[in-house]
Amino acid sequence: MKKILLSVLMAVAVTFCCCAQSTTFDKSKAVKDVKTKSFGTKDSTALIKDMKMGWNLGNTMDATNGTSLNSEVSWGMPKTTKAMIDGLAKSGIKTIRIPVSWSNHLIDDKYTVDPAWMARVKEIVDWAIEDGMYVILNSHHDCYNRNSKMPYGKGYYPTSQNYEESKKFLVNVWSQISLAFNSGYDEHLIFETMNEPRLQGTAHEWWTDQNCKECLDAEETLNKMNQDVVNTIRKSGGNNAKRYIMVPGLRAAPECATSAGFKLPQDTAKNKLIVSVHMYTPYNFAMETPGIKDFTPRVKNDLAVSLKGINDKLVAKGIPVIIGEYGATNKGNLEARVEWFNFYISKCRQYNICAILWDNGQSAADPKNGEKFGYYNRKTQTWYFPEIIKAIVDNSK
Repeated sequence: MKKILLSVLMAVAVTFCCCAQSTTFDKSKAVKDVKTKSFGTKDSTALIKDMKMGWNLGNTMDATNGTSLNSEVSWGMPKTTKAMIDGLAKSGIKTIRIPVSWSNHLIDDKYTVDPAWMARVKEIVDWAIEDGMYVILNSHHDCYNRNSKMPYGKGYYPTSQNYEESKKFLVNVWSQISLAFNSGYDEHLIFETMNEPRLQGTAHEWWTDQNCKECLDAEETLNKMNQDVVNTIRKSGGNNAKRYIMVPGLRAAPECATSAGFKLPQDTAKNKLIVSVHMYTPYNFAMETPGIKDFTPRVKNDLAVSLKGINDKLVAKGIPVIIGEYGATNKGNLEARVEWFNFYISKCRQYNICAILWDNGQSAADPKNGEKFGYYNRKTQTWYFPEIIKAIVDNSK
């Protein structure tokens, strides 16, 4: 019996130690959290119920043009203000996802993040926390965009060829995030390991074939990368030893998160992992241009089947889910979109799924552009489509 127990302990130790990685970043430039706040005892079910529905600060801290702090506005969004965050909270939004890109903010050859950038991210997070909101903080446009050997500092790429470089990036960046955000933040701060990790530059970027060796390799590599980030966060101790962490499958696609190859990381904290998926469903209504504009019975059924699948395969089996991005592009079809939002959010609440609205600031309909996901006017703190925010808030109660 002792031998068996020893073998189990050794296996667990190997799992965590093999994923350990010494950091190289310049610790003298790291932003450090010096505050202390007690961490709540909510289980994942109660947490997600309290998060209700949320909103993404899209095309902002995740933008990759410009330099240093200028990148925040490089994709056309205004600089984030406290008034903007306050307006969201007053509107009834309970959760804000703050997508952040880090690979364009490394300042040396050691994976050191620009401390000014970290401080700016921290400022925005703190505004939302002060308003009583939940905050999701991630690594966003850091997935490398070529199917080749990845050079230093370009982020991550889910192939065995690029695993070691991906691991160095993820471990160093998440070590620095974990230093800046730790015991001064309670359960209202949630970490998300990666955003839509995928095989960019290949035929399988948005389509995964379980008979494809490249896809299976990507799936296996992503499992290791998720484990690396979870280990790094837990290793930082303090409140991060028990923080909720969201982990995606390939592309953050629901079908990838429910595939046989997707594995939740092993975790030293109990019931603190949440599966992250994105769902613009059905595609021909929610994103495709021209696609279709009407909320037909077929659209309703497709959406119902997709959400039920997430519930049956994950939530009902005790695996919590947050839909990190969703939305319906503007096709000049407000009435149909309101119907879609009413149905989408009511079903999410039925299954205890929190959904976070994607907002890239582009509100005007355009028959040639399927990414018109602008909802909140960040300059006036009003909503372009009051009927839509009403549908979201009313169905979140």
